Amino acid sequence: MWKRYSFWLWIAIVFQLLTGAAHCLSFVAAQQPTNETERQLLDLMANYQLDMGAGIHRSTWHLFTALSACFPMLYFFGAINNIFVLKNRVDAGLVNGLLAIQLIVFGVAFGVMVVFAFLPPIVLTALVFVFLAAAFFMTPKEDEG
Repeated sequence: MWKRYSFWLWIAIVFQLLTGAAHCLSFVAAQQPTNETERQLLDLMANYQLDMGAGIHRSTWHLFTALSACFPMLYFFGAINNIFVLKNRVDAGLVNGLLAIQLIVFGVAFGVMVVFAFLPPIVLTALVFVFLAAAFFMTPKEDEG
């Protein structure tokens, strides 16, 4: 069990889904200011419109929301890809290539979280990266059939 890539990949899938779902919680919980400075900051982020050219005017909150929507979609996409691979018994060479791509993508995501985020997203992205790495190193490099 410990030496099968599918075991590690299923754990990575669980953490990809958990990371995506946890990040979706930010869309249902409104941020409440705790002091006057935070109230001003949140007001400016929500209401001050930046001119982005071509007639586009967006607030910082709009930009933040757009990027926040992409983060869970990235993790859900990775999980769906991995489920597809496991359910369709894709050959090991293709799995290895897909995992290499995901290690790069989710490794960069982990690096970004380490630099710019707080503890829960750092831990969740680290776990996804670690379990993808375990699956990658446990995947046979050639088909044995």
